[in-house]
Amino acid sequence: MKRSLIVAALATVAAGTSFAQSSVSIYGRLNDSVERQKTGDDSKSVLQNNASRIGFKGVEDLGGGLKAGFQLEHGFNADTGTQSQTAFWARQSEVFLQGGFGTLRLGRFTSEAYYATADYVSMHNHDTGTSSDAFYNYVSRDQNKVAYRTPEFIAGLSVEGAVSLSENAAGPTDLERAHSYDFAANYNVGALALGLGFAKNADDKQIGLRALYTIGDFTFGGYYQRAELGTSVGLGTNDGKINVVRLSGMYAMGASEFHINVGAAGKIDGIDGTDSKQFTLAYNYNLSKRTKVYAFATKVDNKANVGYMSGTDGADFSSLALGIRHNF
Repeated sequence: MKRSLIVAALATVAAGTSFAQSSVSIYGRLNDSVERQKTGDDSKSVLQNNASRIGFKGVEDLGGGLKAGFQLEHGFNADTGTQSQTAFWARQSEVFLQGGFGTLRLGRFTSEAYYATADYVSMHNHDTGTSSDAFYNYVSRDQNKVAYRTPEFIAGLSVEGAVSLSENAAGPTDLERAHSYDFAANYNVGALALGLGFAKNADDKQIGLRALYTIGDFTFGGYYQRAELGTSVGLGTNDGKINVVRLSGMYAMGASEFHINVGAAGKIDGIDGTDSKQFTLAYNYNLSKRTKVYAFATKVDNKANVGYMSGTDGADFSSLALGIRHNF
C-alpha cells in the first residue's frame, strides 16, 4: 500500500514537472464594425468583419536552451460565423525549433517583410478592414515555407529569411513553378524603430523601408515601397513598376488615441490615370488592455485607370465606421 502511494506521488511530481516545461494557450480576436460604405455612386450599410481569428500556440522546453513550439491560427467572419479563407489554418500553421543558433520555422505564415514595413506603421486597426492599407503590394507566397531567424548578434537587430517551396508545381505560369523568397530586418534603438523588407515571387518583387519614432505621447512614421509586378501575378491591371508611400501618426491621451494615415500609390510605369491616394482619420478608446471601441473615416481617391479598394477603375471608395475589437 505504501509503495503504491509512493509511486503515485512520484508520478504526480513527474507530471507536474512535464507540464511546467511545456505550455499551450488559446488566443484570438473578434473585430466588427458597423459601416456606411460608398463605392462610386453606390452606398450600402454593412456589418464589416475585420480579420477576426482564433489561434492555438505552445512551446516545450527541451533543455540546454533548446525549445520546440507551434502556432495554429484560423480566420473567420465574426459577422456571420463563417470561415473567412479557403484553407482552415490559412492565417498560420507552423512548427519551430529555437535555440542559441536562432529559430527554424516550417509551415504556413505571413511574410516578415510585410510585418517589418506596412503592418508596423498600421497602428489604427492593424491593417484590417476597409481602413487598411489599399496600396501595399504583397507578393510573397505563404505556404510550403522554410524560414530562419538569426539570434540578436547586435542588440535590437532581428533578421529573418524565408523560402516558399514550389514543390515542382506544373503550372501554366512562372508564378506557379518558382520558389518565393522574402527577407526582413528590424532594428529598434530607443524611440526609433527601423525596418527593411524584400520579397520575390517569380517575376514579381518588392522592397520596402520603414521608420517609426515615438516622442512623448506622439508616434509618427511611414514606409516607402518600390514594387515590380509582372503580368503572370494575376493582380489585374495594376501590373508594372510602382512606388508606394504611406505616412501615419498617433497621439495618445490617456485611454484615447487619435490617428491619421495618408497613403499614395504612384503612376504605374509612369502612365497617367494610374495613381491614387488614401486618407484615414480614426479615434480609438481603450476600455481595457484587451478591448477598444473605435471610429474612423477613410477614402480612397482613384484616378481613371485604377480601382484600389473599389475593384472598379475610376471608382472611389469611402467608409464611415464604428467598431468594437476584443482580444482574448
